[in-house]
Amino acid sequence: MTTLTPQSEVAFPDFVAQSWDDMLSACTRCGKCVEVCPVVPFAPGMAQANPVQVVTGVLDFMRDSTPLPDASATWIRQCNGCGDCIPACPEGVNPRKMLMMSCSKVAEVHNPTPHVFRKMARAIRIMVSMQLVPENVARLLRPPQARDVDVVFYTGCNPIRTPHVLFNVMTVLDHLDIEYEVMGGPSACCGIVYSKWEGDLKKGGRVSEQTLHRFGEFKPQKVLSWCPSCQIHLGETIKGYREVSFDLDHITQFLLEHEDDLVARFNTPVNKRVVVHTHHGLPEVGQAVLRLLRSIPGLTIVEEAEEPGYMCGASGSDRSPELKAHVRKDTIALCQRDDVDALVSLFHGCHLQLSKEGQTHGFQVINFTELLVAALGEQPCPDTVEPFRQLNDWRAMVLEAGPMLKANGINMDPEELAAVLPEVFTSAEFRGGLCSFAPQ
Repeated sequence: MTTLTPQSEVAFPDFVAQSWDDMLSACTRCGKCVEVCPVVPFAPGMAQANPVQVVTGVLDFMRDSTPLPDASATWIRQCNGCGDCIPACPEGVNPRKMLMMSCSKVAEVHNPTPHVFRKMARAIRIMVSMQLVPENVARLLRPPQARDVDVVFYTGCNPIRTPHVLFNVMTVLDHLDIEYEVMGGPSACCGIVYSKWEGDLKKGGRVSEQTLHRFGEFKPQKVLSWCPSCQIHLGETIKGYREVSFDLDHITQFLLEHEDDLVARFNTPVNKRVVVHTHHGLPEVGQAVLRLLRSIPGLTIVEEAEEPGYMCGASGSDRSPELKAHVRKDTIALCQRDDVDALVSLFHGCHLQLSKEGQTHGFQVINFTELLVAALGEQPCPDTVEPFRQLNDWRAMVLEAGPMLKANGINMDPEELAAVLPEVFTSAEFRGGLCSFAPQ
């Protein structure tokens, strides 16, 4: 159970400063976190770095704005959030939290991804508007009216790029007779983009507080996140910033709590042999998914393919590309085996990346939510991204999506849209791209 604890009058920059004071006081600079970090052997210039000096460089930068040594800067930049460092610390410091917060100051000093929130918001709107009718777009993006519910299903922002997984979760919640409301999209951001990526702690804190307050208006017992970045940001990095009356947990843990009820409703065999993709940084999510999938009649789990970080994407495994590539080749090889029918993806970012890998290397990718819905005897919500990718032509995509975009109020020049779609589909704003979406 995760609960944000009271700090009702503290401004967010002051909360972050106090968090840093606590870490600076506790950390003995022993370097154990660097020693166990799986990124280090794959990060340029880090294999020979002194772990004590790497940690010292980070702490001196945060305390006195001392220029970051190259190895310390690389460690911050390539942290994929795997969390191996957390149990390694003998003083109980959370090095993952330390590096997440370090990113804020790095971005404040030099931001390589300017206007990332604005770019992201526009990209999400375009991508979901290509896929869904206006009624369903509104369900994911329009702030709902407050009402008393048992659960708020919190989608986050970027998961809306793959709306089928979110609607599949809703189907499962409907079968469990859960009274819930859906919140998410840029209007309900967790604040991580402003804080971590733009280095704007004031705005990041304000956004986080507004979203937490909005959750509370529904008087839920639980807020169930889908996005792992939101889960780590609200439930770990800024835990304690504001008092709330609900528990914050990941949707998979909630489903595990209702395992008996859910499994009792599985009435349809799913005759597939699958490899299940998980992430090292949130092992409880992967283990929950594996346990639920093992209860589906007809389904055989051939193997687990655990990858680095806490998710695929710019906040996770992509931050350490050499390590990711080293492990990804093994995942692909597993999926190409004759006795495997499909790869089961975990999160939204994982599904987007792995579906592209499947298209390239000749294997099927399905999200675990699709299997749960199928086992309940329902037709899973179809993957509405993959048909566009299969066109393999950006202009053809624009033509195909034209009626839906128009219905959703997106009126971009077709050539301009075709030119920008490669970046929209790959979340290029987190690499400094999508410059045409930045204010002029």
